[in-house]
Amino acid sequence: MKTSTCCVYLGDELAAYGFGDNHPFGPQRHHVFKDAFYQQSLDKIVDILPPVKTDQQTLELFHTHDYIQKVIEQSKFGVGYLDSGDTPAFIGMYEAASYVAGSVVDAIDQLINEHYKKAFIPIAGLHHAQRHIAAGFCVVNDCGIAIETLFRKYNLQRVAYVDIDAHHGDGVFYSFEDDPRLIFADMHEDGQFLYPGTGAISETGKAEAAGIKLNIPMPPQADDKLFFKMWSHVEKFIEKHQPEFILFQCGADSIEGDPITHLAYSEKAHAYAAQRLTEIAEKYCGGKLLAMGGGGYNHDNIAKTWTAVVNTLSK
Repeated sequence: MKTSTCCVYLGDELAAYGFGDNHPFGPQRHHVFKDAFYQQSLDKIVDILPPVKTDQQTLELFHTHDYIQKVIEQSKFGVGYLDSGDTPAFIGMYEAASYVAGSVVDAIDQLINEHYKKAFIPIAGLHHAQRHIAAGFCVVNDCGIAIETLFRKYNLQRVAYVDIDAHHGDGVFYSFEDDPRLIFADMHEDGQFLYPGTGAISETGKAEAAGIKLNIPMPPQADDKLFFKMWSHVEKFIEKHQPEFILFQCGADSIEGDPITHLAYSEKAHAYAAQRLTEIAEKYCGGKLLAMGGGGYNHDNIAKTWTAVVNTLSK
């Protein structure tokens, strides 16, 4: 029975998306969030939904057929890489990726059909994969699949994608760089210092989408004070374009102490962004806001950041 305006997807099918216990992106990322979620009794204030599996056709809304066929084949034996050396194949990865993307698409359906206003999926926000290849631990790009679903299934014309992961959402940016329907705003660690090396302030969209993309590179050790200062630009930018739906990639790897990045926010930054986007969503989108966990490789940071986001979304 529905008890909240916010739903959270939890389940072992999402935890299965990962590259083994010894890899930074392993199953424990889901479990540490789930443990903290229950410890804080968040299950009393949001509804928990099970992961949902999607089909090949949905994955191919964003990805090429040939690439998804490659994922299916390499998923059987888990040998080799899906890119030039960042994203190893693992047995069952096609099914795991199908649950990540399927949960994101299911959340969109729930929000569009007004069953909920807000949703959070911890293992999602895989923003590096391109249409034809994996990248940066991302077998599929569920963000891109979400955007194409909103465009094609629901015929939306103004979708906002906001990304505060430490890494630039390059797979999303370059796939929609010339698409004026995607309002793109990304605060990330400066590409001079961090993978994937993209997202310069001068990258503002092409052709009809010129000026509809915002990239804000942040210096290493940027703290909450600088985050709040720069975040105001994101808010103004999103408000200016009055979106019909907001996607929020809230990677916890921009929190101080992440082992592979160099930003120094606290979880207050992510909670604040969630709060402000909730307000913008209420103003323009009937409240529709889908948050995706994204990166984050310090387990304490994952636990405190994603629960702070969920706590904010529950209000």
